[in-house]
Amino acid sequence: MHLYGMPAKMDEILEVAGRYGIPVLEDAAEALGSRYKGQFCGTFGEFACLSFNGNKIITTSGGGALVCRSADEAGVTKFLATQARDNAPHYQHSSVGYNYRLSNICAGIGRGQMLVLNQHIAARRENNQKYMQMLKNAPGISFQDNPTTDFESNKWLTCIIIDPKKAGYTREDLRKKMDEHNIETRPLWKPMHLQPIFHEYPFYGNGTSEELFNHGLCLPSHPTLTQNDLQRVVELTLPSIVGHR
Repeated sequence: MHLYGMPAKMDEILEVAGRYGIPVLEDAAEALGSRYKGQFCGTFGEFACLSFNGNKIITTSGGGALVCRSADEAGVTKFLATQARDNAPHYQHSSVGYNYRLSNICAGIGRGQMLVLNQHIAARRENNQKYMQMLKNAPGISFQDNPTTDFESNKWLTCIIIDPKKAGYTREDLRKKMDEHNIETRPLWKPMHLQPIFHEYPFYGNGTSEELFNHGLCLPSHPTLTQNDLQRVVELTLPSIVGHR
C-alpha cells in the first residue's frame, strides 16, 4: 500500500516477492500520480487498484479502477465486474460475477477529471509546501515527507506527527480544537491489528504503526483550499501550542 500517496519501498518488496514467488498486488488508491524512481505507482505489481472516491486526487463520486498488465486480464476483469454474463441472447451465468462496474455517467466524470489530474496533484503538493513553510518553527511538529529523491509523493494528504513532550499538547488536543472551529482533521489510519474485527488474530510488528496512529494527524489538503484557509489552520495550530503550556 502506498500510504497517503507516499510510494512504498518497491525495490525491497519486489525482491522479497520474487524470492518466494509471491504475486504483488498494489493498493495505489491514494497514490495516483505518485512515482518511485520515476515509475508510476500502480504499475509495479501484477495488479493495482485505484480509488476515485470523493476525497481522492480525482473523483467519479465513488468507485475506482483495477490496473491490469494485459488486455486478456482486463477482459476477465470486465467480465467478472459486469455480472459474468455469458455471450448468449438470454441471461446465462457459468461463473460467479459481481456488479462492480462504474455507471456511464461516473465513468464520464472520471475521464473529465483525468484532464485536471496534474493540476490537482500540483495543488496538493503546493498545500504541503505551504504548511511546511508556515509551521517550520513550530516545536514538536514534524511532517511526513519524501525520504529520498527516489520517492515522489502526490502529497494526497499533508500529515504531521506531534511529539507531545516537545509541543506541550497531544494530537487529540489539536484535533478537538480544530473540530471546535468546524475544521475537519483526522488521525492517521488506525492499524489493522487494532481493529476490533481482527483482535483475536496474531500480529507481527515493532510498534511503528501504533506510534503513528497515536501521534499523527491529517490536515485539510483539498486542492481548492485558499491561502486564507491554510492560514486559518495554521493560526489555530500555533495558539494551541501556547494554550497548552
